[in-house]
Amino acid sequence: MRDTYTHKGLRSKLVTTLRQKGIKNERILSAFMNIPRHLFLDNAFAKWAYTDVAFPIDADQTISQPYTVAFQTSLLELKGTERVLEIGTGSGFQSCVLSYLGVKVYTIERQEKLYHRTEKLLNQLGFGRIRTLLGDGYKGSPRFANFDRILVTCGAPFVPQDLLDQLNIGGMLVIPLGEGECQRMIRITKHAGDRYEKEDFGEFRFVPFLQGINRVSI
Repeated sequence: MRDTYTHKGLRSKLVTTLRQKGIKNERILSAFMNIPRHLFLDNAFAKWAYTDVAFPIDADQTISQPYTVAFQTSLLELKGTERVLEIGTGSGFQSCVLSYLGVKVYTIERQEKLYHRTEKLLNQLGFGRIRTLLGDGYKGSPRFANFDRILVTCGAPFVPQDLLDQLNIGGMLVIPLGEGECQRMIRITKHAGDRYEKEDFGEFRFVPFLQGINRVSI
């Protein structure tokens, strides 16, 4: 599938929508203007790629609503030098937004089928510098820890201690927290002496944060 002038025009309209909803960070808006979201969707949904809604992808997962991606990204307060761990690679779109902002991205996916598909797509789109990992997001990535930011893109019933342990002092964890259909968007900042500051940014809806690895049957 190509990226056409029509797609670029639709992206411009999406950026206008995000501005109207309160997204002010110009670097984030530039990411949405320059990353072709339709390439992350199945062909059946591609023509609606630049509407501000979520869509299903493989393995019963979703590509998040653009506003949600932009809002979560803004909560990370990225300067461009950080090491960021993303939990829930999904389609890879959020990973690309983070990478576009100049940070070093490590992203974990538990669905093996989705992991292989997205890793291939990221390389095709020129985002091969993103480090993709197959693993259990609840355990984070001890191999590459510690991180300046951790972003969870699925609804968690609790805050995994492993993720808090893998944050640098001054680091932030953004996580949708709560069971059921809706979660609260929480930002946790880690301070010296194992002190944590918690902020609540309202209600959102995500697929559940599941434990373990779902491997492809052979």
